Amino acid sequence: MMRWCLLLLTLLTPTVFAQSAGDPLSLPAITLTTDAEGEQTYSVSLQILLLMSALTFIPAFVMMMTSFTRIIIVFAILRQALGLQSTPSSQILIGLALFLTLFIMAPVFERINESALQPYLNEQLAPQQALEQASVPLREFMLAQTRETDLELFVRLAKRTDLTGPDDVPFHILVPAFVTSELKTAFQIGFMIFIPFLVIDLVVASVLMAMGMMMLSPLIISLPFKIMLFVLVDGWALIIGTLAASFAVT
Repeated sequence: MMRWCLLLLTLLTPTVFAQSAGDPLSLPAITLTTDAEGEQTYSVSLQILLLMSALTFIPAFVMMMTSFTRIIIVFAILRQALGLQSTPSSQILIGLALFLTLFIMAPVFERINESALQPYLNEQLAPQQALEQASVPLREFMLAQTRETDLELFVRLAKRTDLTGPDDVPFHILVPAFVTSELKTAFQIGFMIFIPFLVIDLVVASVLMAMGMMMLSPLIISLPFKIMLFVLVDGWALIIGTLAASFAVT
């Protein structure tokens, strides 16, 4: 990825900084224009360069600012509770978590598309205005999932006393508070998932000890019973439905 980014920057740099008078086929140099309202807009060449650079932050955006964190942690705890080390594989769990994230975040992305992306593509909004409009639905989603105690913790750590309400919290404070709340919620859900499988392990271990079969691993015996229980209760649909319903999507 880094090699391709360097190659792209190498190809774009001469074009961006070339003077249009010397080369009629090149794009104009980086320019900064000010409209009648006093707002500043950068040239298209610089906007494209910044957009390509911002693509490197997409993985961090998906993991830290959406429902992905809670989902993938619950799936990992579920696999551990079943006693399966590599089934389903990590690739399957990540793929399932990604598509479930798209399903949960679809209303938020639709609002971003309607209020920011489409007006920007139609040249109705400046880049700064489009960015501000796009942040509103995402901020509302994150605030709905963030505990007040976690938000107050990071506001206190940032020593911000000028904030009058949650809507005034900047993203550099909201994001860590949101991630902290997601981790806490994911482990709470994981604890509830772990209890029935733990009971099966305890019962099987007690039966084996009572029969004097101490050399036989309880995990080998309990694994079929845990899988059977998970299938009988339609576990995947139950887990995925609970995860989707746990988000207050606005």
